[in-house]
Amino acid sequence: MILAIWEALKPLIEIIILWFVIYKIVVFFEGTRAFQVLKGIILLIIAFFVFQVFGLTTLNWLMTRFFAISIIGILIIFQPEFRQGLAKLGQQHLFAPVLAEEDIVAVIKEIASAVSELSKKKIGAIMALEGESKLSTYTESGVALDSKVKSEILQSIFMPNSPLHDGGVVIRGEKIISAVCLFPLSENPKFEKITGSRHRAAVGLSEQTDAVVVMVSEQTGDIALAYEGKFIKIETEDVLITALKDFLIYKKRK
Repeated sequence: MILAIWEALKPLIEIIILWFVIYKIVVFFEGTRAFQVLKGIILLIIAFFVFQVFGLTTLNWLMTRFFAISIIGILIIFQPEFRQGLAKLGQQHLFAPVLAEEDIVAVIKEIASAVSELSKKKIGAIMALEGESKLSTYTESGVALDSKVKSEILQSIFMPNSPLHDGGVVIRGEKIISAVCLFPLSENPKFEKITGSRHRAAVGLSEQTDAVVVMVSEQTGDIALAYEGKFIKIETEDVLITALKDFLIYKKRK
């Protein structure tokens, strides 16, 4: 009887263990350059099994030799990412906390309030609201804060005399994770006429991640959003709140 129950449960236990291992591998690479390579490797593995199923001998032989060589190359090229991932692996939580909708709205209002005040004073600012793609690569280039999102704190960060004003802020959930972060500049020719490195950095980050990036122009005080490589001008604080709700709440439901 016990043996029969064990035989019935074994496939389920194997699936759970396999799921956990895959999850940990994804967490291990998430937020690093190697994450994109991992996705490519998964596609190659799928192709490898397809070649085997259909008996494509030549392609199967080539893929086997390619994997043998590429593993050594990956270990050498991505040595910093492996070292960083191993250092953080034990710190990961299995399930990240999910904010309730009212908490997200509260964070949005704090950000909008700060942006509105910075805009009136023509103080430049750039804030990245993290999505599913972790921004660990960029937060590590900045100064760790781990502070609750408050309008007053955000304003003080970008004040000209503040040692943290130069660079971007990364917001994860209801926390300001890091300041003075360096974001990648967009290389899209259509944005060449956009003046200011903050604007191009905002668009560049939104091209490479699913972050929503809010920016304030130091020259004009204009407010804008960058999302999925698109540059969106914002006229008022209410419009900013509506846009952030759309990106951070309503689009996630679809």
